[in-house]
Order: sequence, then C-alpha cells, then structure tokens
Amino acid sequence: MEDPTVALDLEELILGAPRRYTPYQAARTAEVPMELATRFWRAMGFPDIGQSRALNDGDVIALRRLAGLVESGLINEAMAIQVARSTGQTTARLAGWQMDTFLENLTQAAEPGLTRAEVAYPLVELLLPELEQFLVYVWRRQLAAVTGRVVQAAEDTEITSGRLAVGFADLVGFTRLSRRLEEEELGSLVETFESTCADLIAGQGGRLIKTLGDEILFVSEDPVTAAEIALSLVETLTQDEAIPALRVGMAFGTVTSRMGDVFGTTVNLASRLTSIAQRDAVLIDGEFAAALEQAGAAAQGAQDGTGTTQSQLAEALAAHSGAPLGVVGPPPPGPGAPRFHLQAMWRRPVRGLGLVEPWLLTRWIKSPTS
Repeated sequence: MEDPTVALDLEELILGAPRRYTPYQAARTAEVPMELATRFWRAMGFPDIGQSRALNDGDVIALRRLAGLVESGLINEAMAIQVARSTGQTTARLAGWQMDTFLENLTQAAEPGLTRAEVAYPLVELLLPELEQFLVYVWRRQLAAVTGRVVQAAEDTEITSGRLAVGFADLVGFTRLSRRLEEEELGSLVETFESTCADLIAGQGGRLIKTLGDEILFVSEDPVTAAEIALSLVETLTQDEAIPALRVGMAFGTVTSRMGDVFGTTVNLASRLTSIAQRDAVLIDGEFAAALEQAGAAAQGAQDGTGTTQSQLAEALAAHSGAPLGVVGPPPPGPGAPRFHLQAMWRRPVRGLGLVEPWLLTRWIKSPTS
C-alpha cells in the first residue's frame, strides 16, 4: 500500500502550499459568504469536504479574486459561477489527460525498488513549471483568437446573427467494434481519430467544439469552409484501414454558444442528419445547401449525354478506385467553377424537427476528357 504522505507531498508540490484551512475558515479569511464559497467550489467540480482542513492560501486567494470581480461590478454572481464551472470542467479534462499521458507512460520504467509514487514526485517537479507556462501561453492565444472573432462580429452582420455551420462526424459501428478490441487498441483508435480530426479542422480554419470518443462536433462561420472540412475528414480517414467508416451531418443556422459549447435547433438537426447518413457520406440541410449555392461553391448536377446520372458515375468511380464519393465530369456552365455537387435526397420526418430534406454533398471531380 502506498504511503498517504506521498500523495500529500505531491499535492503540496503542485499547489505550492500546505493544507491549512477548513472550508469555513477559508471563506471567512477571503471575506466571502460561506454559501457563495460553497457554490464556487462545487462549480469548479470539487466535492463537499465537510470541515476537513484541506484548503490552502491559494484557495483563499482564488475565492477573494472571484468574489472581487462580483463586488467590482465587472461580472454578476451568475457569471462568476459560470466562469468557475467552465474553467473547472475544461481544466479537469486537461489535467486528467496530462496525468494519464505523462504518469502512465513515464513511470512504467521505474527503477527497481522505487514505487510509482516515488517516481512521480521528481517527474511532476520537472514538468510542472513547463506545463504551467505552456498552458498560460495557449490560453492567451485562444483568448486572442476568440476576442478577434467577437470584435469582428460587431461589424459583420452574418456573424452577429449567430449563424454557424455545425457539423457532427461519427464513426460507424463503433459500439460493436469496441466489444472486439482490447482496451489499448481502442484507446489508440480513439486517439488517432480525435487527433486527426482536430488537426484537420484547425488547419482549415474551423473550430473543434468537443470530442465524444467516436464522435466530434465542429463549427465554422463559413459554410464553404465547413463543407471542405467535412469532405476532407471522410477522404483522410478512409485512407486508414484501422478506422471505421465515417458519416457526417451538417446544418447551417442560428446557434447559441455557451461555455465553449453550442446549442439549438441547428445543432440538433446536424446531429439527426449524422444518424441517417450513409457510410463515408456527408449530408447537409437545405439552409446549408442554399448557402453553398449562394456562395457559388456548389451546384446541383445534371445527367450526361448517355442518360447516366452524375451520382451513378460517381458510384462507379468509387467502386473501381476506392476513392471517396465524388461526381465525375465537368461542372455546369456559368461563372466560376463549383467545388461541390449537391443532390437532393428523399424528404423524411425527423423526430422533433418535422419534415427534413437532406442533401448529399460530394465533390466535382474533373473527368480526364473534360
């Protein structure tokens, strides 16, 4: 059994101060009502600790700062609770991932006679200042990016309206696959899926909202960018035989943003479209299709001279080469060259959203003779 003093030593190393206060003492020292201090503590994701002497000077300072923002009038109490909750949820996941990664991988080769806890202390001592500085750097970078979008929104009516392209990407048959794979193999698959999607989305100017193991949620202010991301996800992941087929559903419309997440009918519609999409296919709603057409980035295809539809040609190409589904042949005449092809699907009722007409989104693939 591990010595409990080792865990306390690690805690003191990370927090930079020893345990000193009960919750009541910490609240009184910070001059914050006990009820409000408890709400802050719970919002950050920590359990009630009764009257244990488990808090330190850092906890007192944090309480004082958060309460000070409310007292100064910069934010109200409800906003302060949201700040505590969003920060707690985000950093809890980050801390969990970091410790799983570093401690699991770097303490496996412990020297004979040393416990994992004994190896962890010097490891944390070395990593802590570097991780702290990097966290602050990334947070400032993200804050600068978000602030830029907010400032731009004041002059951009499209962004001000809260209209976003929302996309879900879901691995097909993941539940069945998870029953057959070992835990390490499953973890590796999920990590590859999430990291590949995250890099691709960020690289093309989208925003990854969250990952759910076998599913990701992303958004973009620009429907054309979102369409490119969706098709690129399918094309990239189909090249990895270890990853199951992907299906993507997207919708364009008004979205409510809260605590780094997105909500509303548009998000629900994108999720429903994902659930009815075929393997390695991208379905979008009518608003999304109209936005792409208005931007000149997409058009509805026509039949060729033989009476074969463009989608049939696409299926033949995909079956022959294993390439992602795309439309073969020259795009329709007119100014510009549409990048995407739109094909209306059968209307169908979607629970909670009424009658929905999905559109299949594919690429225009120039044929050798065109």
